[in-house]
Amino acid sequence: MKVILIILSFFAISISINAQTAEILKSVNDAGDVATFELDCSVAFQPLAKGLRYNITRHEFKGPEMKNSYRLLLVMDGFYSKTLNKEMTISAVLSNGTVIQAKKIIEDDGFFDGACTLKIKDPQALAEENIEKVIVHADKDVVYQISEQNREIFKKNLSNVINAK
Repeated sequence: MKVILIILSFFAISISINAQTAEILKSVNDAGDVATFELDCSVAFQPLAKGLRYNITRHEFKGPEMKNSYRLLLVMDGFYSKTLNKEMTISAVLSNGTVIQAKKIIEDDGFFDGACTLKIKDPQALAEENIEKVIVHADKDVVYQISEQNREIFKKNLSNVINAK
């Protein structure tokens, strides 16, 4: 009986993870030399943690000399921090200790609008690791802990963007 219950719960979890992955949108620029693949956020951004949402974008350039570029857009809900500096650092900490960082220039009014784009240099490595937490270094550090379920959904979405044609 316990085995059947375990199998059913595993099946339900896998269905819920697959149901939460986003569709991939594809677009090509007018010249036809750049294709863009990104998560469909037309209804809502994908959640990474409570108050933290994301989108993943891949730009595929035509020609062997150009490499694909990957970007992770982080959107912090209701995050309007007054800072003393003219820039703020946002860090994504991976399970192997690697830190992906971006500096965000603060708007003229001194407030951070809550959106930041991180460049992903090695998307395959990111797909193999887990994002443990995202830290916004402001007047006071804000730490977003990433749940195991959201990590799995993120990996699935990243893999879908990497493999999109």
